Amino acid sequence: MKKKRVWIIISAIVVFFFLSLMLRFMMGSVSLGEKVAVIDVGGIISKSDAYIKQIHVYRDDPSVKAIVLRINTPGGSVAPVQEIYRELTKLEKPIVASMGSTAASGGYYIACASDAIFANPGTLTGSIGVIMQFTKMKGLYEKVGLEQQVIKSGQFKDSGSIFRDLSDEEIAILQETVDDVYNQFVDAVSESRQDRLTRDEITNLADGRIFSGKQAHTHKLVDKLGNLQDAIVHAGELGNIEGTPRIVRKQRKSSLLEQILGIKQNSYFDDIINLPGVTFRYELSFGN
Repeated sequence: MKKKRVWIIISAIVVFFFLSLMLRFMMGSVSLGEKVAVIDVGGIISKSDAYIKQIHVYRDDPSVKAIVLRINTPGGSVAPVQEIYRELTKLEKPIVASMGSTAASGGYYIACASDAIFANPGTLTGSIGVIMQFTKMKGLYEKVGLEQQVIKSGQFKDSGSIFRDLSDEEIAILQETVDDVYNQFVDAVSESRQDRLTRDEITNLADGRIFSGKQAHTHKLVDKLGNLQDAIVHAGELGNIEGTPRIVRKQRKSSLLEQILGIKQNSYFDDIINLPGVTFRYELSFGN
């Protein structure tokens, strides 16, 4: 009798396992055959590690024949954006960018690593440029009687201090650095759009202005107007996948804090916590 009961329990576990596996197949979390991988790039980009890890997973998966970047970001810090872009350019698989509601500044920079860029007509994109911001609190500290004593190794070591104004010489130095980082952005766009736009044409568009997806298409900053599904179909074609491509897409689990606050901790919230005093940013900036 005990043996029979044990076998019933084992059989139930096996059945449950196979039913769970079948459900996962039906839900699309596990796919067989040739696939298109979708990588979600969202929120303010302050780190690159998670994105690069995902890129490497799909790079090493022989069943993944093409990658779609689902971009919904206003951009972020320069270095992480460049790190993501560089890893994408190393891939030997077709890449298609699909712009969501916003794919501006650093979001557009990342899209430039793709073989084709799709945007919705109402997507906000462009904002090609660099922004450096400082918080000035000199007046506030003077009102409350706070002073700062500074001992520094060089004339410009405390450039950007909240306790004092920038000198003309400091502004010139920082502007030179901003211009250098800006030219790096233009270089990436020029390499991506070299068969569509000249560098002079790109420079004329790269003054920080934003474009709708439709305007960007007119200016040849994006290749096609279409949604995510259109981008997936195109990626499947570039990857020589016959028929409707299977899709693999990592679903990120939200932490309890994120669920309570309704935000992504690794984007805006985390960015505020870890924001250094001075940053270069490829970012769409409203009201700052």
